[in-house]
Amino acid sequence: MKNPPSANPGSTGPGTYSTTGMRSHGILVVLFLIYMSDYIDRYVVASMIDFIKRDWHITDAQAGTLMSVVLLFITIFTVPASILIDRWSRRKMVAVMVFLWSLATLACAFTKNYTQLLVARAFVGIGEAGYAPGGAAMLAAAYPEKSRAKALGTWNASIPLGVGVGLFAGGQIAKHWGWQNAFGLVAFPGMLLALVAWFLPDYKTVRVESSTEGPGDLRGFFSKAFEICRSPCLVLTYLGFAMNVSVTTALMTWLPAYFERTGMAEPGAGGTYTMPIFALVLVGAPLGGFLSDAWRARRPEARMLFPALTSLAAASTLLVALLNPGKGFQLYIMISYGVLATCFIAPASSVTQDLVHPGLRAFSYALCVIVQHMCGDIWSPYIVGAVSDSIASDGSGLARAMLIVPAFGMMAAVFFYIGARFYNRDLARVEKVELEAE
Repeated sequence: MKNPPSANPGSTGPGTYSTTGMRSHGILVVLFLIYMSDYIDRYVVASMIDFIKRDWHITDAQAGTLMSVVLLFITIFTVPASILIDRWSRRKMVAVMVFLWSLATLACAFTKNYTQLLVARAFVGIGEAGYAPGGAAMLAAAYPEKSRAKALGTWNASIPLGVGVGLFAGGQIAKHWGWQNAFGLVAFPGMLLALVAWFLPDYKTVRVESSTEGPGDLRGFFSKAFEICRSPCLVLTYLGFAMNVSVTTALMTWLPAYFERTGMAEPGAGGTYTMPIFALVLVGAPLGGFLSDAWRARRPEARMLFPALTSLAAASTLLVALLNPGKGFQLYIMISYGVLATCFIAPASSVTQDLVHPGLRAFSYALCVIVQHMCGDIWSPYIVGAVSDSIASDGSGLARAMLIVPAFGMMAAVFFYIGARFYNRDLARVEKVELEAE
């Protein structure tokens, strides 16, 4: 592996190129807003499922596929996008992809049937494929290792904000002006953010030397994948991510319809009831970063143990809530779940960056995205919809279908706990590299 010839005088340690001053915080603010746009555009459809079902007479399984297709195409295009990010430019790829997914979201407003909407949603997934790897790599370089989880936790707090805005805006706009208009309105902020992203600070691209790697060929991909998969902790982190994300994706897709069908909310208002749950995820994501960093000062493998504990607590809380459909206190229990649901993200995201060479950071996060989609959230919205259809074709089986979801969170806890046993050993193997500002 090849190091840059010299370190930047302002470097704050291996794998970092700048201090945590205004420059780094400016990067974080822009990437935060972009991640919000990502999830607004992705989840705006969730609060409009019953409106689309009414207009086009589709099943719950087909409705779930409108979310699954986005995740499928994210999975397909994450690897080529991450390779381009690591070899070309993180900021330029982020800008291009934000513009593409925003344009695809706008196209959803002009679809005339289910097939056209499905295709447009696929292009949303293509656009979103490289953002998480690119954003994670930029933040991992902009902040030193000791505060990396805090920065990533703050960044990931944008996810529930975006989900909340998407759910609220989708349901309200669909109710008053038609669901097609919701797609059009949420698309425009992303186009502006794409322009801003083009001018963000970035670091000079560093390469990982490999005699087996050709330019853009499959040998390069498998060489990098093999290098990363030598770390059991990384592989188990990816699987833990997958199980937790399968839970949150199923909930974010189906909770608006769930609340409406169980009598908790009126038609179009399910997203409003869902918002408080994911709004309090704003607490969980950064809180997980702060607490895991504090624990890590005494016990390095805390970045794996903390996700194990919070994943188990979140799954247990969710199960209690889902066993009491339509009851007033159910919402309060689910709000508690909202705090716990994303406590795992910051420490687990940090692990995907801690245990790899800086030249593989985007690729590592890309593999995490691939695993979490292939093994988790691609199929979870569809499965919940299909089980609901099998119980009752009129949609009344959704409450019972949702009871399968907490089991995935319990599996996540097991993966993180086992992975903690390998964290210190795998961290000791990582080469330390100084980065230079671009």
